[in-house]
Amino acid sequence: MKLGVFTVMLPDLTPEEAARALRETGYDGVEWRVKGTPEALRGDVPSFWGNNRCTLEPTPAEAERARRLAAEAGLAIPNLGTYLEVGDLEATEAAMRFARQAGSPQLRVGAGAPDGSYAESFARARAYLEGVETLAKRYGVRALIELHHRTICPSASLAHRLVSACDPAHIGVIYDPGNMVFEGFEDPRLGLELLGPYLAHVHLKNARYERPEGGGVWRAAWAPLEDGVVDFSALFTALRAVGYDGWLVVEDFSKARPSREALGHNGAFIRDRWAASA
Repeated sequence: MKLGVFTVMLPDLTPEEAARALRETGYDGVEWRVKGTPEALRGDVPSFWGNNRCTLEPTPAEAERARRLAAEAGLAIPNLGTYLEVGDLEATEAAMRFARQAGSPQLRVGAGAPDGSYAESFARARAYLEGVETLAKRYGVRALIELHHRTICPSASLAHRLVSACDPAHIGVIYDPGNMVFEGFEDPRLGLELLGPYLAHVHLKNARYERPEGGGVWRAAWAPLEDGVVDFSALFTALRAVGYDGWLVVEDFSKARPSREALGHNGAFIRDRWAASA
């Protein structure tokens, strides 16, 4: 089992601080968040999706920084958390160059939110992936779509429908059970078996349901790894059953613990659950 962290969950740490903290807490890899941060946000309080200090700008210099920091800390870079929009092949090619320079074999691309009918959204995403696959072959970087709520791929089955015409050597799927609490839940064994060779990467986080005061529609909210809807024991048993030998990458959005404390706690929790699933 290879364990990493997506730096989106460390918004108050710099990349240098994050690399040292990951080394000290025994992680094997780092999944860098790669995205431009608007100047207007840089003075804000650190946050996951706003002024996230543990983010690298999509530039050649930052790609070298990503490679250097990981190497100095003895960390692999299994994937890059990029924010590429459907249809933007220019930005996708730039991200591929970044990944190759940084030494990452994979990066995330978008599948898109429903915009118009599902058929229209699907057609746009499929056309985009055809271009992405061409770039992936050229640069030797595998492109991954993520199971994510409020996109056209919230479940393993919908993701499989989108990528099934692609070569799994170049296009894959990030399995994310935490996102599937919000939308897209399927039995883990069923979904993992369906994805087959497209299963490329796994993100680990958790969520719970909250009952509004007075009743009504319950809503999902982020939760600590050890206290939410996701059954990690069942997930890890299913991953072992399908022969998954890739990365498990944590992205804890619960705010239950400070960043450095969360790293130690989450690493110990995942290692314990993984060992128990053998």
